[in-house]
Amino acid sequence: MPKVKTNRVNYPEGWELIEPTLRELQAKMREAENDTHDDQGYADRNLIAKWKKPGYERLCCLRCMQPRDHNFATTCVCRVPKHLREEKVIECVHCGCRGCASGD
Repeated sequence: MPKVKTNRVNYPEGWELIEPTLRELQAKMREAENDTHDDQGYADRNLIAKWKKPGYERLCCLRCMQPRDHNFATTCVCRVPKHLREEKVIECVHCGCRGCASGD
C-alpha cells in the first residue's frame, strides 16, 4: 500500500520561539520583492557581461583583470585563488577587494 501524503509539517523543538521572527522576516522579504526598483541602469554593462563568463562570476571590478594596470603585466592579486597565494591575507590596491577569484 502506498504512503499517504499529508499537509502536516513536523516542526523541530523550539519552533514556537523563532516562528514570529521568521514570519516577520518573510513578510519583509515579500515586501522588498514587490517594491518598485528604482536602481536599474546603474550597473556597469561590461562587468555584468564578464560575470556571465565562467571563472569571472565573482569579479569585483574590471580594473582587476586588466594586465596594463598591474606589475609584471598580469591580473590583480585578488584574482588568485586563496589556496595558491603565498600570503593568505591580501587586498587590492585599486578597489580594496580581498579575493574575488571564483570558487574561493
